[in-house]
Amino acid sequence: MSIIRTVNLSKRYGALKAVDGLNLEIEEGEIFGLLGPNGAGKTTTIHMLATLLRPSSGTASVNGFDIVKQAGDVRRSIGLVFQEPSSDDILTGYENLRLHAMLYGVPWSVAKERMEELLKIVDLSNRRNDLVKTYSGGMRRRLELARGLIHRPKVLFLDEPTLGLDPQSRVNIWGYIKRMVSEEHVTVILTTHYMEEADMLCDRVGIIDSGRIVVLDSPSQLKKVIGGDIIRLKIQRPKLDQLNNLSYVKSVDVKNDIVTLMVEDAGRHLQQILSVIGDVESVEMRSPTLNDVFLHYTGREIRENAPEGGFYERVATVRSGR
Repeated sequence: MSIIRTVNLSKRYGALKAVDGLNLEIEEGEIFGLLGPNGAGKTTTIHMLATLLRPSSGTASVNGFDIVKQAGDVRRSIGLVFQEPSSDDILTGYENLRLHAMLYGVPWSVAKERMEELLKIVDLSNRRNDLVKTYSGGMRRRLELARGLIHRPKVLFLDEPTLGLDPQSRVNIWGYIKRMVSEEHVTVILTTHYMEEADMLCDRVGIIDSGRIVVLDSPSQLKKVIGGDIIRLKIQRPKLDQLNNLSYVKSVDVKNDIVTLMVEDAGRHLQQILSVIGDVESVEMRSPTLNDVFLHYTGREIRENAPEGGFYERVATVRSGR
C-alpha cells in the first residue's frame, strides 16, 4: 500500500526548476532514499511533502491526505528531522521531548510513557536530565530522531540525517533508524548525498538530479545496471586492441593515463588483463557503487562534500525580501 504518492509534483522559482514533475509511490513500512548531489531537489521535495512549501504544480498525498488541501492532517501524520540541529540546547533532552509532546497535544499520561520508550530506543536514558548543549553531535541527532516520533507518526522524514557526523556516529545513527522502523512500524523517507548511507539503509533509492528522478530501484538492482566490477589502471601506453578479444571486458574508458574497465568477475580475470594491456603503474579494483550508477545515468559523479542547502529556497527568500 502506498503511503506517499506524488503525481507530476513540481516546484519552480521563476525559471528555476527545483523539482520537475516528480512521480513517486512509496510503500508503507519501507525506508526510501532520495540520493543526489547538492542542489538536486532533495530538500525541496521533503519540504513539499511535509507541507512546508506549496508546490507550483502537481499533487501529492501523505498517509492518504492531500498535502495542500489537508495540510493539517498531513502534519499530524508525520515527523520531521531537519538538516540543521533544531533541538533547544538550553533544555534537557527530557524537556525537549516533553515540549514536543505538548505541541502535538499528546496527553501527559501517554507522553510520559512514550518519552521513556524513545529515550531507551536511542540510548539516552542516562543523559535525559543533561542540557542538550552538553550533547555530542551524534547524541543530539539521536534525540531529534526520538522527538520526531513522540506523537507516533506514520511517516518520518529525515533530511540528511547524518550530516556533519563522524563516520562512527553515522554508522550508529543507521542502526537507530533501522531499529525505529522495526519497533515503531514507521515509514522513513530520507535525503542523502552519502552513497554508502543510501546503500546500507534504504530498501529503495530514487537517484535525483536537477529535480528529476533519473532511476529508481533497490540499491542492489541499481548496481547490477553497471554490469560488472570496476578495474582502474594507471598506464602510459595501454594496448587497448588486446582487450577486444576478452569477452568478459564489457566497457573501456580512457582519460589521460587512466584506463577504466567494466569487467565480469574481475578478481578471476585481473591477472590476464594485466598480462595483455602493457606496463601498468598502479591498479585499483572494486565493486560498483551508487556513485557509479549516478555517473552511468548522468555522466558525472556525486560529490560527498555538501548538503543540498536549500539553494532554490534561498533564492526565493532573497527575491521575496524575507
